[in-house]
Amino acid sequence: MDSIDGKIIAQLGAESGITSEDLGSRVGLSPSAAHRRVKALEQQGLILGYRARLSPAARGNPSTVFVSVTLTDQRQATMMAFEQALVRTTQVSEAHLMSGESDYLLKVLVREDDSYERIHREVLSALPGVHRLVTQFTIRTLASEA
Repeated sequence: MDSIDGKIIAQLGAESGITSEDLGSRVGLSPSAAHRRVKALEQQGLILGYRARLSPAARGNPSTVFVSVTLTDQRQATMMAFEQALVRTTQVSEAHLMSGESDYLLKVLVREDDSYERIHREVLSALPGVHRLVTQFTIRTLASEA
């Protein structure tokens, strides 16, 4: 990866729907050269995909809730069962294996037509190996990729 590739990645990170013509003009390449470089970056696994940035209304005006999860133990089988079940939940938008007091930190999006109580009771508490859930509700989001 050279400096031009770095510029391409920066441009695509800011505006994934940019045309090859606009991209090329911003990084000093012809449209066809810019397109070839993008395809090469995709093949190298440096660009994993593209997505639309949706408004909160399009996402159901969700509230953001962070949940710290402590498992019953940290055996590999317990963690794998939890993780495999977790990826099938639609409400969890991010999940992180953590160091410290809890085992996982989840970012849960609660649509305005749903309730966190239901998600807590029917989804999160039902995940295998869950010992304790500690919930924090977001008051306001200051920065976000979405």
